[in-house]
Amino acid sequence: MNKDRFGNPHAPALPYARGRILTSTEDDFRKLRQCWSIIRTHGPASVFVFTGLEHGLAMTAEEIQWADDELAPAIYLDRLKALTLQHLGGSEEFHDIAVFNRLTAATLATHLTLVRPGDVVVGVSASHSHPTVIRAAALAGARFVDTVGVDEFARALEREPAVALVVLTRLAVTYELMPLDAIRTAVKLAHDKNARVYVDDAGGARVAPAAFDHPRMLELGVDLGATGLDKYGTIGPRFGLMAGDKTLVGQIRAKGFECGLEARPMLYAAVVRTLEQYRPERVRELIASTRRVADALRPIVGARLHETPTTAQLLADDLLTIAMERGGVDEPPIVEDHRMLTVHFVGMPPGTANILFKFVRPETLERFGGPDKVAHAVDSALTRLGRLLREPERIKHLLFGDALKGTKTDDEARGGGTRGGKTGGVSERSDG
Repeated sequence: MNKDRFGNPHAPALPYARGRILTSTEDDFRKLRQCWSIIRTHGPASVFVFTGLEHGLAMTAEEIQWADDELAPAIYLDRLKALTLQHLGGSEEFHDIAVFNRLTAATLATHLTLVRPGDVVVGVSASHSHPTVIRAAALAGARFVDTVGVDEFARALEREPAVALVVLTRLAVTYELMPLDAIRTAVKLAHDKNARVYVDDAGGARVAPAAFDHPRMLELGVDLGATGLDKYGTIGPRFGLMAGDKTLVGQIRAKGFECGLEARPMLYAAVVRTLEQYRPERVRELIASTRRVADALRPIVGARLHETPTTAQLLADDLLTIAMERGGVDEPPIVEDHRMLTVHFVGMPPGTANILFKFVRPETLERFGGPDKVAHAVDSALTRLGRLLREPERIKHLLFGDALKGTKTDDEARGGGTRGGKTGGVSERSDG
């Protein structure tokens, strides 16, 4: 079992340890409720979205007029299909498309269709597969084997007698890119094993071609794959867009409709709009904006700033180490207050425990006050976190709001205020 730097075992299907505060997805939802209450208090216009994701709904009044599950597909489906195949490198002759309510839903429907109980699913990426892939395999009754790099992948294929599906992640959760030659080798090895290849191309579908000169998704020779419409150059909605072999996509689409995993057809106009406005230059603009944030953070955290070609990160273990140093705490017992909404508030559970800056909108960065102000906010939050580590119960109040209702802390009993009671809207999981 994997462990973090402090010896805590990672939670099942997650790349980080759970603590005594955020113990489950139920707790993650409580955390979201508290975040929403903070946004409500400040007002949405005063909150700065630094998630690097687009979770809005871009539709005109005319499009909303025809937002009906029967009418909208009649108007928009043909255009949607043509744009999707162009976006993902497919052809009308060999490929079809499907729209799911999230990328997770596309991955789940794929596993429920192509995998049988007892089958083996092998993941391959530059670091590790997303938790949603692991859960989808489990729900299908399969045994999941994760591999890093093409050499480990090849050994897994040799070892496993019956691999039904290979899930290839081009841009990993850690934002490490799998090299193109390794991808092509992995696809060939999988097909030689008679395994189908599904690409979890969440952000890679745009980032890899726009910034790293990769082919489009279906030009990799895979059977099918899906991308998220909330990621990197698109403008939402948070749908999963699938394309691939006609027969396979048809079967998976049917399974999606049977299980309620499909996107509402009434919103197809929003998918058309996001694909029509996409331009690769926007991806490069977002990466450049993120680099400005990295440049401002580097003098503050030094070598602890983890950088990839597209992101700036404070890894969870480093984050907690810095906070412990600043708080004078020897054992990890967890953050807030600049109205910055970060990526940990868009997933349940979060896919990572790191502070992650990715694909930062330059418009949001300037409205906030620029990269130096972002760096100052991170610096301030780390110091505040260090102080909170001395009083773990206050962290519950920070994350859940009502956790301390009806109780008094030592300071309050002495007549003091509740320092941890002010919550401004940026919190990162770091509960050890």
